[in-house]
Amino acid sequence: MPHKFCHPMHRFMEVCLLALLCDEKSEQLRHGYSLAEELKNFGFTDEELNISTLYRTLRQMEQNGWVLSHWESGGQGPKRRVYCITTQGRDALDEWANVLQERRNRISKLLDAYSQLKRATERG
Repeated sequence: MPHKFCHPMHRFMEVCLLALLCDEKSEQLRHGYSLAEELKNFGFTDEELNISTLYRTLRQMEQNGWVLSHWESGGQGPKRRVYCITTQGRDALDEWANVLQERRNRISKLLDAYSQLKRATERG
């Protein structure tokens, strides 16, 4: 049965952003640059973290109803856009987790089969 949010892996940033925004330890709203820094915890490198791609992804997530944003003025400096997750975003994160669990299981089976093939060729 296909998943409602069956995403190709190149959209992995979305699920990572949803997880960051869903983190209850940090109840504050998040702005893009702090989210970019936190994406490094998921293995993203500086080269992969294009800030325009990040903001484009966040805009798409807002259009999907997964996040809300508004402009927040800081005490000093320019206004910045801050983001929070919605109920639909939490639902999307749950669906993503299910999809990724299935993919992890499939990848594990593939790697097990590959290891067996490699061992067989090394012996023979």
